[in-house]
Amino acid sequence: MKKKRFRFQWGAFLLLVFYGGLFFLLFARMVTLQATGEVEGQALAAKAAAKYNKESAITANRGKIYDRNGQVIAEDTLSYRLIAVVSDKATTDKKNPHHVVDPEKTAEILAQYIPMKKEDIYTRLTKLRADGTLPYQVEFGVAGRGINHEVMSTIKDLKLPGILFVSDLKRYYPNGVFASHLIGFALKEDNEDGTVTTKGKMGLELTYDKELTGENGKVKYQTDAFSYLLPNSEKMVTPAKDGDDIYLTIDKTIQSFVEDAMTQVEQEYSPESMTVVVAEPKTGKILAMSQRPTFNPDTRESTNMKWLNAVTEETIEPGSTMKTFTLASAIDTNKWDPDAWYMSGQYTVHDRTIRDHNKVGWGSITYLEGFQRSSNTAMANLLVSIGDDVFLDYLDKFGFGKKTGIDLPNEATGTILSKYPIQRVTTTYGQGSTVTPIQLVQAMTAIANDGKMMQPYVIDRIVDSSNGKIIQQHEPVAKGNPVSADTAKQVREILASTLTSKYGTAKDFVLDEYQVAGKTGTAQIPKQNGGYLSNEYLYSFLGMAPYDDPQLIIYVSVERPKLNGELGSVPVSKIFKPVMQNSLKHLNVSPDDVKQVDHTKIQDYTGQNAQAIEVELANDGIQPVVVGAGGKIVEQYPKSGETLVKGSYVFLKTEGEITLPNFTDWSLRNLLVFKSMSGLQIEVAGEGFAVSQSVSAGTIITDSAPIVVKLKTPAESFVQDVETPSEGDVEQVEDE
Repeated sequence: MKKKRFRFQWGAFLLLVFYGGLFFLLFARMVTLQATGEVEGQALAAKAAAKYNKESAITANRGKIYDRNGQVIAEDTLSYRLIAVVSDKATTDKKNPHHVVDPEKTAEILAQYIPMKKEDIYTRLTKLRADGTLPYQVEFGVAGRGINHEVMSTIKDLKLPGILFVSDLKRYYPNGVFASHLIGFALKEDNEDGTVTTKGKMGLELTYDKELTGENGKVKYQTDAFSYLLPNSEKMVTPAKDGDDIYLTIDKTIQSFVEDAMTQVEQEYSPESMTVVVAEPKTGKILAMSQRPTFNPDTRESTNMKWLNAVTEETIEPGSTMKTFTLASAIDTNKWDPDAWYMSGQYTVHDRTIRDHNKVGWGSITYLEGFQRSSNTAMANLLVSIGDDVFLDYLDKFGFGKKTGIDLPNEATGTILSKYPIQRVTTTYGQGSTVTPIQLVQAMTAIANDGKMMQPYVIDRIVDSSNGKIIQQHEPVAKGNPVSADTAKQVREILASTLTSKYGTAKDFVLDEYQVAGKTGTAQIPKQNGGYLSNEYLYSFLGMAPYDDPQLIIYVSVERPKLNGELGSVPVSKIFKPVMQNSLKHLNVSPDDVKQVDHTKIQDYTGQNAQAIEVELANDGIQPVVVGAGGKIVEQYPKSGETLVKGSYVFLKTEGEITLPNFTDWSLRNLLVFKSMSGLQIEVAGEGFAVSQSVSAGTIITDSAPIVVKLKTPAESFVQDVETPSEGDVEQVEDE
């Protein structure tokens, strides 16, 4: 009994251990399965969320660029993107294929409508992937984007299998070639998140890319297994913020005048380059700006073009346009005497000799005539009176050698050479030292605006496109007063005389209905390795109108035009004249307010200052002759009330010693008038017009010795050959 009881107890114990272990194992397995199930469930939930929770981008519209009157210059517009389905998996019915079945024929046809070669299109349509199969579809890069509706419709009508179009936006420039280096262009770029953004690549599109771009939005939503939006599912939308709009100071109409005139001159003269700037002197607003060579921002095609804005980023030797500011410096320091005489032709600085553009000058002439003739030696002599340091200080006040601060990138400063005496002399007439066209325009605003110089600018305002609220408003900025109002007025009058004077170099720039004041320039072109190109010039004109109250300043330069026997100023004038005249009319500046110069009625000038009347008459196309030392006018001929045609002489008698004028080309009648008014012993020999005189022009007459003037008829007249100086002793500076 004891043995049986022991065996029973021991067996029960073993059975308990067995079932206890089994229960433990089963419990552990359940815990493991539960934990594993939770993990797998979380993974499956994550996969489901990834599969059924969707997010898509809302593309922001790029801001528009407008002219000052709200005319569109750049905007986004609807276009199309070309897609070719090349996988035969897209086709379920061979009678109605949905993929490209004939790549060669398709490539041949598409090449007629997109800018891609047939061979390149064929390669895209047939190129296999790494696994040896065709992709489902292909695109054609830039060539297949930005397709307009007309081209899209034409291709669709051809019903090419597998050829599809997707709506897209492209940057559109409706005016074509239109201030292209100023506006620049923008292109589409693929982002890492799969979206496409338009990015500025040049000009204002690049400079103000951040303001124009805006911010993309996004939308989150849930779909079923077939990507359909689930009913009652919530959508979370973050709206896009469109880019800001930019309004320029550019006037579309005036810019069109500029582009048209430049295109005509480009076709006629094939110049190396051209630049034009139109500015409003009272504010500094740039109303037009262009250059050649240029490009169409829609295609970006051009030949031999520099991808920089030549008006602000490129420096030039300005030539005689710089004489405007030398003259202003002389007048403002009371060193200008238009009736003073100097010997033209050449001027020596230590071991260097500079010469006038005709190399020999015109003998002894007045400074007024010297400026009208664009004499380099006149400027050199004026520098002695002004003083080197004072002259350089005036150039600094006019803004040369430093940035204007225009709201455009990469502005150049130019360099005013002043280390050596010869450099300071040549700077007075625009050689050696360099400037930018925009610096010349800024400096000219001081002359046009009664001494107040205005900073140029091109951005008028930046506006929030969603509500029209102005974010930035640009206002005119005065840059100081380099000269007085009286100085500016005198400079304008003298500049006007370069168009109307007998000796003026700017006669090609006379307008029929408005009176212009300005200065021509003919600058030599530097070589890269030193020296200057031979007989190759940069012709220019810096002018304003109407001269007594200028509403516009225009700078025009034409480099190395292929002339047909004309002066270099001719192609420049073919841009300046139509642009100035048409722009003034566009701005409603009445021609009736401007006095005509074909006929002038003589006033009573007695008691007035001879120097002031001299400039006034010159502006009217009359040739004034001062008989005396200047100052108060005591007598005049002809008397007041007479009407004279342009080119006639008016004699103004003053007190003091008489300086003998240059009698060349004077008629017998004018000689007798001068003889009577001056009281000098003048003996006239011959008939016709004066060809020589026994006493040199510019001589102050202090005795009663006779002065013999020889006359000849035009048939008898001749011009003696003048000995040309050797190239070794001449520094060729300019050919006006």
